Amino acid sequence: MDKENAKKILKIAVAVYLASFLIINWNDVSWIFNYKEVSGLVSDFFNPYPSIDANAITPYFYPNHSQEMSVPVLREIKTNYTDKQNTLEIPKLSISVPIIFSDSADKDLLTKDLNKGVVFYPGSVYPGQQGQIIILGHSAPPGWPKIKYDWVFTNLDKLAAGDTISIDLNSKQYTYTVKQKTIIKRGADVPQDNLNADNNILTLISCWPPGKDYQRITVQAELELK
Repeated sequence: MDKENAKKILKIAVAVYLASFLIINWNDVSWIFNYKEVSGLVSDFFNPYPSIDANAITPYFYPNHSQEMSVPVLREIKTNYTDKQNTLEIPKLSISVPIIFSDSADKDLLTKDLNKGVVFYPGSVYPGQQGQIIILGHSAPPGWPKIKYDWVFTNLDKLAAGDTISIDLNSKQYTYTVKQKTIIKRGADVPQDNLNADNNILTLISCWPPGKDYQRITVQAELELK
């Protein structure tokens, strides 16, 4: 066999091998072909969330919260001690991730912070205060590897009423019970259906469907009281 034919056979063998590898391992490698799509979510991910006033966040921003500001605090709050700090936990989804408190609602900064965990959206109240907490997280298409935190909210749709979500903050664990799950249009107001003067509502938000920037999925959960 001459060298020319040997090269052709080798090329064919390599092509067949690569094709077979992709087919057999598609669930593990398909994320490569979705990278541009997922990375393109950022431009519209944060804009807008009109029900959160990002221009007035300074007095409420953790850890620089001003004790002089009058923010209604709920009575009889149920908490447990925890040695975890700034952590969001969703037992049903086996999620335990850092909560990042962004310095501002600047899109570029929020984009970087999402690589480190989920984002406590500026303008949100704290656990135990009357009002709404918004936490943002990325979602990713099937097969996306667990690099950074692009995958963290991929399975939000599996949550149902009665499931629990926890926020660990200042050695206290606050437990929230899921009330509803909603799909909203991109740029629509954050749902406030369960918000009233006597509760603290946690709302998780991500793109929907996972890896697509078509809509938003929101999960609302209410803080458990004694």
